[in-house]
Amino acid sequence: MRALRGCTATDNLAAAQPLAILETIPTRPVERTMTDTTDLSHYWMPFTHNRYFREHHAYRMLASAEGAYYTTTEGQRLFDGLSGLWCCGLGHRQPRVVKAIQQQADTLDYATAFQMGHEPVFRLAQRIAKLAPQGLDHVFFVNSGSEAVDTALKIALAYHRARGDASRTRLIGREKGYHGVGFGGISVGGMVANRKLYAPAMIPGVDHLPHTHNLKEMAFSRGQPGWGSHLADELERMVQLHDASTIAAVIVEPMQGSAGVVIPPVGYLQRLRDICTKHGILLIFDEVITGFGRMGAMFGAQAFDVTPDIITFAKGVNNGAVPMGGVIVRDDIHKAFMTGPEHMVEFFHGYTYSGHPLAVAAAHATLDVYAEQDTPARVRELAPVLEDAVHGLRSEANVIDIRNFGLAAAVELSAADKPGLRAVRIFEESLKRGLLVRFTGDIIVLAPPFIASTDEIWQMTETLKEAIKAAG
Repeated sequence: MRALRGCTATDNLAAAQPLAILETIPTRPVERTMTDTTDLSHYWMPFTHNRYFREHHAYRMLASAEGAYYTTTEGQRLFDGLSGLWCCGLGHRQPRVVKAIQQQADTLDYATAFQMGHEPVFRLAQRIAKLAPQGLDHVFFVNSGSEAVDTALKIALAYHRARGDASRTRLIGREKGYHGVGFGGISVGGMVANRKLYAPAMIPGVDHLPHTHNLKEMAFSRGQPGWGSHLADELERMVQLHDASTIAAVIVEPMQGSAGVVIPPVGYLQRLRDICTKHGILLIFDEVITGFGRMGAMFGAQAFDVTPDIITFAKGVNNGAVPMGGVIVRDDIHKAFMTGPEHMVEFFHGYTYSGHPLAVAAAHATLDVYAEQDTPARVRELAPVLEDAVHGLRSEANVIDIRNFGLAAAVELSAADKPGLRAVRIFEESLKRGLLVRFTGDIIVLAPPFIASTDEIWQMTETLKEAIKAAG
């Protein structure tokens, strides 16, 4: 992305970090080219067109990162238009986070979470519980969003069984939903490509609510669409079909990120909440993307003013620095497990790296910066800027929808001769111009870091406009 008018590269970086603490980030040399001996064939890349990548990896090999920017092995500077992968709202190499990890590695590098503890992880759970919606006050740590979802589903099923409702085994997800790649997550998820190869191994007894993505009624909405709250009533139909006594939980993303920033209609989430409460069904919010500031509140539940029974989180909890995720539950859910002999394990579940000391240290540092700089307020300040900037692309050729909420936006395009090809071309044209975006199908997704300046957000969309034109 071109440097802002009248700014040097250094000025541009400083403008990108209005929330960064006043510490000097040490510079480091950047490897400008890959070595000739690098063989790209051995690494099986996730969610990547591997064969295409090997032939078209120009500007795709990252060498370093600082603030709101990556630098490639060619020396190309890329504005990080997706905050890593929805992770790095505070930018890359955030000094407080880096220092915390370094110090922790030199003190306690690993601690088993089974039958042993370390004080910082208990304190982190306390901090997260205080940030969560009122009533959600127990935290179970995992290592990713996928693990968080599978953990939440297990908690939901085990909770009902512990209370004597063993018949409540049915789980309900939503079309276009993304809940990670564990078998539980893909079963309740609703993205066809993630499910079709694994149909024989899906969890039985799963239904899906209809998605809320309707271009005829919602195209070019700013914020929450006014149409669509009635789609939640499909849950009542499922209750009538299966009987509430068989349904354990409903899981939805407050905002569907991986499907291309699908915003919930006004009243939709509240309607789901009311139906779940009426029938004793647990409501799970998958906040792996929406948690920790992206929606303009610490959690999407608070941004949309709807409180679930269980929240999953990951990504932004520690600025993506070390893998970490978790599940937050109500006190009564936790208490349902705290029965039987005290010397016995109450919940037979966990991971080798649950509450890893380095991840915990990074999370404490991240939450410190969030608090000191009031990150949700910063997001609310930038959200209208992103909204105006991205909706300025409405008149561009092949743009059929634009949607946004908080610091998340999507530009949907008509398909080229091959579905998804237009978005790939726009992605590549953006890289050439110094901008990293994400594409899913024929949708371009934007989620700039919280430290971005107003000028950088406008320049991001101007660069995207150029890429759209160039891609044709």
